[in-house]
Amino acid sequence: MVKEPLQDMDDISSDEMIVRKKRIPEKKTGVTPASVLKTAADALVSLREKRPLVHCLSESVAAHFTANALLALGGSSAMVEDMSEIAPFVKLADSLLVNTGTVTKTQTEAMRAAVSHANMNGKPWLLDPVAVGVLPLRTFIAKELLRRFPAIIRGNASEILFLAGNETSVCHGVESTASSDETILQAARLAGVTHAAVLVTGETDYVAGEGAPVVAISNGSPMMTRVAGIGTAQGAFGAAFLGALGNKARWEAALATALVTAIAGELAAAKTSEPGSYQIAFLDALAAIKPDDIIKRGHVKLIELAP
Repeated sequence: MVKEPLQDMDDISSDEMIVRKKRIPEKKTGVTPASVLKTAADALVSLREKRPLVHCLSESVAAHFTANALLALGGSSAMVEDMSEIAPFVKLADSLLVNTGTVTKTQTEAMRAAVSHANMNGKPWLLDPVAVGVLPLRTFIAKELLRRFPAIIRGNASEILFLAGNETSVCHGVESTASSDETILQAARLAGVTHAAVLVTGETDYVAGEGAPVVAISNGSPMMTRVAGIGTAQGAFGAAFLGALGNKARWEAALATALVTAIAGELAAAKTSEPGSYQIAFLDALAAIKPDDIIKRGHVKLIELAP
């Protein structure tokens, strides 16, 4: 069944007693495909200058690859889950990734604590609700954390539809069974309700944010779906761009995340068509990608939605 629309997030306070003021989003004017590509290119420069440290609460399957991918791009990560270390490490880190891919009851407590401390310390964080709606524990924690002010929400079409209230949206494992095209309006609505940027992944990626057009990104390679961990690594990239750009640059961080990941995927596919060597080629592409690659290779389209 389809749920009633979410309440306005400004009317909800998290359990650490953070209350967000009402805010009217500032409309982003003068946005063009060229300016979108320049925004993402500049974000890559900032990330490599600042080398943000990302606190990753992520799936165990992809932890090693995620750490290497973030290092290749220009950031760094640590997977700190012990409750006694959560509070001090959040203060050290620049941002936080919360990924529900292999979530456990113990990890959910670490996620709650890390999000609380991130919010209290003004550290931006990204929610990656892997396979939300399929299994009960991840569904419960993802829906809870959705109301605790993520800066970016990253998911495939089914995951975004589910979080937006369409609980008839079904995933098969971690793969979407819904078209990204179906999700554009709901992604924009979810961005408006949560004040987060929303990154919808698929054959075409979409980025929605308050006061901004939806951006469709058609870069990428089918090889990206043949290597476990690229999606998880993309979530870490999003957190890293947040750490480099700051909490207010949510849409910009999501754009850079989508474009850098997709273009690196294309560059890697030009080197190999086998999944084993592709994993290595993708890491090499992340290290080699330049701001000019984004400007020259990026394929973006602006989608203006009716008020």
